[in-house]
Amino acid sequence: MKRIMFSIMTAAAVTACTNQTPQSSHTATEPFNYVVDQFADLQILRYQVPAFEQLPLRQKQLLYHLSEAALMGRDILFDQNCRYNLAIRRTLEAIYQSYKGDRNSADFQALETYLKRVWFANGIHHHYAEDKFQPGFSPEFLMNCVHQLSAAQLPLRPNQTVDQFMAEVFPIIFNPTLMAKRTVQSGDGDWIEASANNYYGAGVTLQEAEQFYGKMKAEGDTLHPISYGLNSRLVKEQGALVEKVWKVGGLYSAAIERIVDQLQQALPFADNEAQKGIINKLIEYYQTGDLKTFDAYSILWVEDTESEVDFVNGFIETYGDPVGMKASWESTVNFINKEATERTKIISQNAQWFEDHSPVDDRFKKAEVKGVSAKVITVAMLGGDCYPATPIGINLPNADWIRRDHGSKSVTIENITEAYSNASLGNGFNEEFMWSDAEREQAKRYGFLTSNLHTDLHECLGHGSGQLLPNTDPDALKAYSSTLEEARADLFGLYYMADNKMVELGLVPDAEAFKAEYYNFMMNGLMTQLVRIEPGKNVEEAHMRNRQLIARWAYEKGQAEQVVELKKRDDKTYVVINDYAKLRDLFGQLLAEVQRIKSEGDFAAGKQLVENYGVKVDPTLHQEILERYAHLNLAPYKGFVNPVMKEVKNAAGEVTDITLDYTEGYVEQMLRYSRDYSFLPTYNE
Repeated sequence: MKRIMFSIMTAAAVTACTNQTPQSSHTATEPFNYVVDQFADLQILRYQVPAFEQLPLRQKQLLYHLSEAALMGRDILFDQNCRYNLAIRRTLEAIYQSYKGDRNSADFQALETYLKRVWFANGIHHHYAEDKFQPGFSPEFLMNCVHQLSAAQLPLRPNQTVDQFMAEVFPIIFNPTLMAKRTVQSGDGDWIEASANNYYGAGVTLQEAEQFYGKMKAEGDTLHPISYGLNSRLVKEQGALVEKVWKVGGLYSAAIERIVDQLQQALPFADNEAQKGIINKLIEYYQTGDLKTFDAYSILWVEDTESEVDFVNGFIETYGDPVGMKASWESTVNFINKEATERTKIISQNAQWFEDHSPVDDRFKKAEVKGVSAKVITVAMLGGDCYPATPIGINLPNADWIRRDHGSKSVTIENITEAYSNASLGNGFNEEFMWSDAEREQAKRYGFLTSNLHTDLHECLGHGSGQLLPNTDPDALKAYSSTLEEARADLFGLYYMADNKMVELGLVPDAEAFKAEYYNFMMNGLMTQLVRIEPGKNVEEAHMRNRQLIARWAYEKGQAEQVVELKKRDDKTYVVINDYAKLRDLFGQLLAEVQRIKSEGDFAAGKQLVENYGVKVDPTLHQEILERYAHLNLAPYKGFVNPVMKEVKNAAGEVTDITLDYTEGYVEQMLRYSRDYSFLPTYNE
């Protein structure tokens, strides 16, 4: 599981500047320019990698090869998100680089924006809202652009003409009803048929997929179940369902081979023998596609708490699958922030206390919390589903039985949260949306600390808490699983933010600090995250559904006592929290219910909770929030470019150093990645 930056306040832009030219260099005496670009509803930032220069050469080399592996799988995610993504991206890139016309024309500017959005979303659908982008240029303009290219510049199928190619691809771009949503996870229809993603082949129905994997589960190990379907596409061949596994020699082999090569090159620089074993096991998994090997790798990885350099690389999160089983490819590469990790160490050392004092039913608590480890990290490279949109916290592995028997590993990515925070200073958001100076002062005094602490609690304890009852199917909640799991983790963190234990452990300076996070969470869940949704649309993304679910449920259940109010002043709506103690109690009640739903696999109750509170949007409030936000000239979504990691070699060809360059722009990075890290065929059948 991963935690996405939820605060529009914290993630908002420092300026409204667009197409800023990156600084030519950066030194300790110069201010760091966090803002790279802004377009559509997006702002692109850069992050620093503090203390990288002080690392020993061996660790820098380890980070280098792991970072190269993190970039090698980029095309996989594009193809997973939609089978036409690579064709469209490659066509647009060819046009963008070869275009001889007026680059200031409205059509070309619209094409550039569309391409930038495709890069950011790893495809033609919005990374959060899931809706397909609507191009601001005409089919005629695109046709003229395509005709200016040679056939060799276009991603044509074998024996396909340019006209045939356009006839196939243009409707995908321009017809709003074709492949309209990347992932559908609500409603009563066939979610697979309604989804544009590429986890299932043509003609595979939701019922068929559920029956296919249901049979596997019934015949498999119920105590230590593998993550069925995690690393494959389910297709029909001659009428029979078949898994096409993502592995060396299988689907996506050309990219996976490159990942494996870089992992092998990383081996000599591993921090210790345990880490060598982890890397070797991951290589074995990529070579075989065997999910039992993936479980063995996950156990080795979660039990390694000594390595200072760490990484995630693989098919991990299932948010994008309409069935909630198949995983997108992602990677992060990082090293420990030793000073900040003292905070998470305190939390993990007290994990049993938190579990024992949780407001959930004792049946759903772990009698013995095992292997909970947590640290604050400095990320050095992001890839796949962690790039450009970036999590601020991660808790893995996702397999419930491994978490039960071996524990989990949690991280808070503080150089990312720091970049968000520094880029948002002075943007006017708090002045526009917070009720009074009291809330603004809370945010100023405690906001960064409590936001990071909530992430720590969410990842370290929230995801690691509780247990399933015996024989409860870990996939019982189906597509609602991700939303409810994120809600469970958020609620665990929210409940304990206000506990005196936080003060006792020295994690907050006083008993008032939690109010900054409570206010920010309720304001965001009830109001301000709506800036991320187009008028007339519902909430689709799991993290956003989670936040609205919690906030609206607490608002409704506390309405009789006016625990939380939506007040009007000067025709503007504000969140007002009248009773923080009662709000905490409501968070505890909802945590108990969500844990019950998960522990018992109560699909009907989970569906009702998500659909009733997490999906629908008040159109009047939505319009008001959009209008107020527009006056600030901010972008509701943020993402990052990576630093450029370079080997420095002497005359003998020996690596003497690894350096970081922060000067690369967004367009430059995306075109370079498409040139240097694109290995898959355009169509991967």
